[in-house]
Amino acid sequence: MKLSPYITELLSEKSGHEIRRSRDCELLSLDIESATGEHIGVNTMKRLLGFIADEREPRISTLDVIARYLGFADWDALRLVDEGSSNSAFDDRDEYLACYMEKGQQVIITYPPNRRLTIENQGDNHFLVTESENSKLQVGDLLTLTHIVRDYPLLVAEVIRDGQSLGAFTAGKTQGIDFELL
Repeated sequence: MKLSPYITELLSEKSGHEIRRSRDCELLSLDIESATGEHIGVNTMKRLLGFIADEREPRISTLDVIARYLGFADWDALRLVDEGSSNSAFDDRDEYLACYMEKGQQVIITYPPNRRLTIENQGDNHFLVTESENSKLQVGDLLTLTHIVRDYPLLVAEVIRDGQSLGAFTAGKTQGIDFELL
């Protein structure tokens, strides 16, 4: 299995290095381990990025580590966004990468039945909840997320409340979310 071009681009953006040669996988492997505390072998990264031809399927635990490195709860959450990235129905108004948003920029997120959040970009894929109506998320929560996609669930890799990690959180599971950039 080879990772999609979209996921490969996310890995490049997150690591700060283009992945053009086999040796770039060494830096990526080290960065993943540094960020997550979990090791993915260099040869495994080479296989996943297409530098070594191999038909073996990777372990889901390996794919989960990649997803967590990119700020997603797990591989399924990353795959959902990856599949949406190739859907021609998406355009620039429907999907926003958190890494491209300006620090301090606010986003209003709404989802059924009557939930409303205002979050503010703190940088490095972290957002502070500044307003919360009818949501389990509270004002002051710090969210880690990489994407905001209209009509898809909001996938929060981690919620920090009062200095404690509450784990991953998904908003708008059934009908997805809507959002407005302020």
